[in-house]
Parts: sequence; structure tokens; C-alpha cells
Amino acid sequence: MTEAIPTPRMAPAALPNGAELVLRVMPLPADANANGDVFGGWIMAQVDLAGAVLPARIAKGRIATVAVNQFIFKQPVSIGDLLSFYARVTRIGHTSVGVHVEVYAERNPAELQVVKVTEADLTYVAIDLQGQPRPVPR
Repeated sequence: MTEAIPTPRMAPAALPNGAELVLRVMPLPADANANGDVFGGWIMAQVDLAGAVLPARIAKGRIATVAVNQFIFKQPVSIGDLLSFYARVTRIGHTSVGVHVEVYAERNPAELQVVKVTEADLTYVAIDLQGQPRPVPR
């Protein structure tokens, strides 16, 4: 009989208040720039994917990113970091949904560190089959 190996988790105090884990991913060597850090554009793409999860549920259909209202890179991301993306809805309008995304990196497994590396505010709009804005269901 084998024993379960405990897996490290972020301390509850470190989790973003009211946010939901929507994506977890580990960047690969192909995602690195010439300095060996992960491309900011790759991180932005992952944030856009993560940020779309909750608005897609709310809109019950197609959505499109219409604005990146704020994007802050707090620390570099390295190959091998395990990134956790947490999202929370900040606003629901007539056709749009605002989302705040925070990204945390788990690094150095021997002496686990969890650090916030990025945060962003994005706006998504519900769209119909022709790509036109439509009301968000209430």
C-alpha cells in the first residue's frame, strides 16, 4: 500500500479575496525571451484566457475581449514556475463584464515560495453570432 504524498498549497491568507482559480499552467522553454524570462506577451495571452472563464459563464455564450484596462507585471516569471490564475468579476454591465485577474507563481519546490507576479483588469463583451454586442443575461 502506498502512502499519499502531500502536495504544497498556497496558504489561505495568500489567496486573492473572493477570486476563483480558473487556470493553472507551467511555462515551457519555448515561452522564454532572450533573457531567459517568460515573454510578457505569453503571460498576457494566458491572463486573457483566464479572465474569459467567468464572463463566458455569465454571458452564457460568445464573448470578446474589448479592453485591457490595466496590466501590471510585478515580478519576472521563470521556466518551471507553476502559475495559478485567479479571477473575480468586478462589474456586470448591460453587455459587458469586468474581471480582475491575479497571477501567482509557485517556485523553488525545495523551499516553496508563492509570489504574485501579475495582475490585470479586463473587460469582455457578450456577442451574438454576427459578433455584435448583446445583453448579458440577468
